[in-house]
Amino acid sequence: MQLEQIPEPWRSFLAEVDASLPAPLALHCFGGFVVTVRYGLARFTADVDVFLSAPGGAGRLPSLAGKGSELHRKHGVYLDFVAIASVPEDYDQRLTELFPGAFNRLRLLAFDPYDIALAKLERNTQRDREDVKHLAHTIPFDPAVLQERYEKELRPLLGNPAREDLTLRLWLEMLAESQ
Repeated sequence: MQLEQIPEPWRSFLAEVDASLPAPLALHCFGGFVVTVRYGLARFTADVDVFLSAPGGAGRLPSLAGKGSELHRKHGVYLDFVAIASVPEDYDQRLTELFPGAFNRLRLLAFDPYDIALAKLERNTQRDREDVKHLAHTIPFDPAVLQERYEKELRPLLGNPAREDLTLRLWLEMLAESQ
């Protein structure tokens, strides 16, 4: 994807992040940003949720491009570094690149749609449910894949799996009703 194809304000913001990096850096992205730019959900999001799989992996990036940074004030968007999140165990095996070739050092790697949904399961806000509905219609979701990935890759990592079992069951019902 060419830099010109990235929607503003993301294009200018990410170009400045890229230009400031001293070395190549790949960020694992999930959440509303991926749902909007990759899967076409028509809503604004002010942040890119970046999953930090290794502590300290972001270096000085939070002060450069995080909430409250100069770039955030300039562009109105920011990188949100999430250190604690429940994500499927093998999510990193299914990452795909957003905007390949658009930047010199920065690579944005998007979670797979099922992994995005499962990463939203614990929080379970109205916006999360709307994002999941959109993904389910756009992909479309195979409920068996969502259920299997939950059971094998996410459920063993959860602190309160009974609660998330119920949430997943309700989400699957919600998706079945909306089709």
